[in-house]
Amino acid sequence: MNLMNLAKDMLAKKLGADSGAIGGVMDSLIGGGEKADLGGLVSGMKEKGLGDIASSWLGDGDNAEISPEQLKEVLGPDQVAQAASQLGTDEGSLLDGLKDALPQLIDKSSNGGSLLDSVGGVGGLAGMAKKLF
Repeated sequence: MNLMNLAKDMLAKKLGADSGAIGGVMDSLIGGGEKADLGGLVSGMKEKGLGDIASSWLGDGDNAEISPEQLKEVLGPDQVAQAASQLGTDEGSLLDGLKDALPQLIDKSSNGGSLLDSVGGVGGLAGMAKKLF
């Protein structure tokens, strides 16, 4: 099962939009396909003081909620505005859909609190680390 497609379909249904259009938006917000930068999203959440929320998404328990305002701060206001415009929707509707889809995407991509498998194992993690320096 391609988890990114599941998230795209969920968001498309919520917004009443075409999943193909959603795909381009998701690609611009968090990366697409097999290269979705979920680790970058989680890191961005931690940098913005939302580490507890990110940890709940990674863990095996319930996912903590993120507010649309918090999500907008993590993704970047300009990126959110551009994505909403591309979809012909308002930012609030987009963020409302993303706040439901992203926790599930990260939760299902992680195994016991680790995104290691979703980034390609240790090699993929090493590749991500190189990008940071």
